[in-house]
Amino acid sequence: MAKDPAARLFSRLTPSTERTLADVLRTERAGGLLLLLGTVVALVWANSAWSGGYEALRDFHFGPESLHLNLSVGDWAKDGLLAIFFFVVGLELKREIVAGELRRPATAIVPIVAAVGGMAVPAVIYVATNVLQDGGSTSGWAVPTATDIAFAVAVLAVVGRWLPNALRAFLLTLAVVDDLLAIIIIAVFFTEEVHFQWLIASALCIAMFGYLARKRITFWWILIPLGVASWAFMHASGVHATIAGVALGMVVPALAAKGEKHALAEHWEHKWRPISAGIAVPVFALFAAGITISTESLATAAGDPVAQGVFLGLVLGKPLGIVLATVIVASISRSGLDRGLSWWDVIGVGFLAGIGFTVSLLIGELSFAGERVAEVKMAVLLASVTAAAIGSSILMWRDRHYQRLYEQRSTSTEINQQVAKAHGARAEHVHPDELPHPDEESRQSS
Repeated sequence: MAKDPAARLFSRLTPSTERTLADVLRTERAGGLLLLLGTVVALVWANSAWSGGYEALRDFHFGPESLHLNLSVGDWAKDGLLAIFFFVVGLELKREIVAGELRRPATAIVPIVAAVGGMAVPAVIYVATNVLQDGGSTSGWAVPTATDIAFAVAVLAVVGRWLPNALRAFLLTLAVVDDLLAIIIIAVFFTEEVHFQWLIASALCIAMFGYLARKRITFWWILIPLGVASWAFMHASGVHATIAGVALGMVVPALAAKGEKHALAEHWEHKWRPISAGIAVPVFALFAAGITISTESLATAAGDPVAQGVFLGLVLGKPLGIVLATVIVASISRSGLDRGLSWWDVIGVGFLAGIGFTVSLLIGELSFAGERVAEVKMAVLLASVTAAAIGSSILMWRDRHYQRLYEQRSTSTEINQQVAKAHGARAEHVHPDELPHPDEESRQSS
């Protein structure tokens, strides 16, 4: 008996997810290229004769000391600009939970379980790699657990023009859930001391922000200062300041009010995504990816259990965890892949999820304050490039397959139109092979 299409994995998308997917593909492709540009500039600058200027700019401090905001330029990029990135993530999460794929348990369970598997297996591989070797450190277990949305979706947009939208949405939703779990990890495991008075002040600002958004009081000169205040208070509390960005996004209404064409979360996501993908993330990459690359540094990273664990976790752990988790969901629910899809598609997406640039670099700096940061960054960069290359190769192969299918269907449609023209209303029941040969038509006409 044929399976109900609704029970298949990666089947139809909700209208909200379709719109989200279109917005993401339009902006993240350009954002991914800018992110790559920022990374290349950082690496070239840090390894040039002007490397001293790079370090001086990155380490230059400014800001009010009384508010605990006398930060370096690198810290402003990491704590400040990334808050914009996480604000967009929060808006995205809210939309997916309220009106998207995460609204329906039957479809939400697949990317959620896949994201958990894609974080658990890399962490296990990292810990095993470091426990079994001398000089290992389990402090960086969370580094290979994160997926970079901008890079992964940008690569998919470049190499996967003909891939099914459901597969694209799977990667997007998986990456969003991955980011949510990474945010929880940052909040729980990388907060040493909490100053509750500042945390309460931040929560009050976030609550006021959400109240005004629900009432559609959206004057920028009110909401932006509230957002900045909530970020500053969160930073002063000891909790990583990017958490404020997520919280602000999550309190924005994701359903359109009466008379509104689009929900406020959708509207703001559309407005802020170009700033996030085009400015915040590339500038962060500019100041986070500047490491010195030499034969000695490569050899040091290759022999460091921490770097090995990060590399193996991202390149092998991510796809292994995602595919295993998806297979488990398919087995328990007795659901097959949607018609035409292959497990190679899931494997290719799993490798793209191994691109762990932005959040992995952030967690790496939080895990190793000064020590082994260069080795971690080197491993993240090499692993991200390797995962992108393998995933791209698989998906380009699959993309050609889907292009051929599309062209075959288009040809069949053209033949059916010719049949309809020749046979009238009954044409939809006539096989193309039943059409008379042109010579036969000429004989009949004569």
